[in-house]
Amino acid sequence: MVAATQSLEELCINSIRFLAIDAVEKANSGHPGLPMGAAPMAFVLWDRLMRYNPKNPQWFNRDRFILSAGHGCMLQYALLYLTGYDSVTIDDIKQFRQWESKTPGHPENFMTPGVEVTTGPLGQGIANGVGIAMAEAHLAAKFNKPDIELVDHYTYVILGDGCNMEGVSGEACSLAGHLGLGKLIALYDDNHISIDGSTDLAFTEDVGKRFEAYGWHVQHVENGNTDLDAIHKAIEQAKAVTDKPSLIKVTTTIGYGSPNKANSHDVHGSALGADEVKATREHMGWEYPEFEVPEDALKHFHKAVDRGAKYEEQWNSLWTRYQSEYAEEAAVLARMMKGELPEGWDKVLPTYTPEDKKDATRNQSGKVLNALAGVLPELIGGSADLAPSNKTLLKSDKDFQKGAYENRNLRFGVREHGMGAICNGIALHGSGLIPYGATFLVFTDYMRASIRLSALSNAGVIWVMTHDSVALGEDGPTHQPIEHIPSLRAIPDLVVIRPADGNETSGAYKAAIESRDTPTLIALSRQGLPNLAGSSIENTTKGAYVLSCGNPPEEIEVILIGTGSEVHLCVNAAEKLRAEGKKVRVVSMPSCELFEAQSDEYKESVLPASVKKRLVVEAGSSFGWCRYFGAEGASISIDRFGASAPGNVALEKFGYTVDNVVAQAKKLLG
Repeated sequence: MVAATQSLEELCINSIRFLAIDAVEKANSGHPGLPMGAAPMAFVLWDRLMRYNPKNPQWFNRDRFILSAGHGCMLQYALLYLTGYDSVTIDDIKQFRQWESKTPGHPENFMTPGVEVTTGPLGQGIANGVGIAMAEAHLAAKFNKPDIELVDHYTYVILGDGCNMEGVSGEACSLAGHLGLGKLIALYDDNHISIDGSTDLAFTEDVGKRFEAYGWHVQHVENGNTDLDAIHKAIEQAKAVTDKPSLIKVTTTIGYGSPNKANSHDVHGSALGADEVKATREHMGWEYPEFEVPEDALKHFHKAVDRGAKYEEQWNSLWTRYQSEYAEEAAVLARMMKGELPEGWDKVLPTYTPEDKKDATRNQSGKVLNALAGVLPELIGGSADLAPSNKTLLKSDKDFQKGAYENRNLRFGVREHGMGAICNGIALHGSGLIPYGATFLVFTDYMRASIRLSALSNAGVIWVMTHDSVALGEDGPTHQPIEHIPSLRAIPDLVVIRPADGNETSGAYKAAIESRDTPTLIALSRQGLPNLAGSSIENTTKGAYVLSCGNPPEEIEVILIGTGSEVHLCVNAAEKLRAEGKKVRVVSMPSCELFEAQSDEYKESVLPASVKKRLVVEAGSSFGWCRYFGAEGASISIDRFGASAPGNVALEKFGYTVDNVVAQAKKLLG
């Protein structure tokens, strides 16, 4: 029976709160305050409004829920358990923050079915939500028919003060307002507390007015602790505004129910402590032992299972009708939802011979993107206000804008931070869309958090980075990348590819398109490069290969290893060295990650262990290359910042000439 002092809804809300309290207490680690304060808004959303199917977390037309304030993840884990998801059991709740638990310290989409995106770094989640809402809008415009609204879901986000302080959220939300994403609804947990204490130490702006300036519809629920109907009404009003995203400021008390720690930073990031847990139970009239959920509350929450089955059944009927009446479009969407690529898609990749004129790989990248656009309707992306320089515009398409969501050219504006997180959201929407985002390589500094999260989250984004060395010239050291490539290679599960010519550029995209669970970063030149004899698409996908060698392994004296725009220097230097009787192998290594994924036999065939004299040539930092050139090798690298000068002058001054490659190889040979 429901306790006399608590309604059924109060019992449900307090079940969320005390699961969070008990899990954090058992782990002696975590953030109980947000779940305690945000439980009412989360309950209203999950119990009254959201469409989802606990028994099929990947149901295509589900509403997406993102906890941008990911430190409060026990809120989400409690909801997944209570509403009947098989992915989170009560034992998983008890294993909060433990080794290989399905309830890690922040929500991780690859660990816990029902979690849409990986959040934790504040602001990233709401920016992911913008990407997911853009994906929904694009698919709806592309596939919906006047009589069948097949794609029709909302993206709901709970974000906090920290999310609103981080710059990435401002970039993404500004773009969302410009685009008028009416199915994006964000609930702002306005509790005025951060780790340092009251937010008024550093954050006193009117967030609502800022979002109004962005072009959002803004409401305020003044009592988010107990006024469930006001929360419900605000969400319904937000849904009625179809031409703007919505922010609902919900004022709450962090740690609601804790008699001594509520409304303080003490409840933000640490367990309440045994005495305060006991006091909170007494204060809230919670008579149940730790991890016990009242039967009436659990029974009510589990109604979500039957609701979800009906939601999906209704949609499946719509999908069956759509397949019958719009077979061609249905076949495309079905393929995309399965994550499959059309047969023979890679036949459109351009190929080159040494007779073709030299060109910048950024230009060749643009040709690849435009060729792929014709066979991959799932390809969508753009640049951070650098499309003419990045060569990322799809010429057959128009701009994705408010009222024109069917188009595929995304205009991110000068917003690298936001672009990165938005692309992750598009990739993680679950519809098979393949997003790409572009800027200058040096500006990966702005978006490193998003690139890292794409790797962590298994998001198959393609990062298109141009102007990849000091050869970009006169803009100087602020724009010339030095340490960027090795620092990006250090990110686990990110494939970095630096192609040397047109064939390798096509090969880079082949690897990237086929890698739907791993992001790929392609670093491209500004300056023209020759197309090399022996380069190929297939060889590029192996990460490294023998570009030229006229000798068996046992006779090789030195191996020249080049990447990107420096490979042709190695080729020309090898010709000079061979003319002097030296036995030289040239290896092109566009991707260390792809090479390391090959068999030991293949790696030995490219870089025989018996050949100790190796010279690496790359216009960037030497960091990380020692694993390939060892104690008896060397590199031609740049371990200082660049310089403002014409690109060819900068290259010469830093030693990127054929003569210097020859001289350094001879030095190795003694």
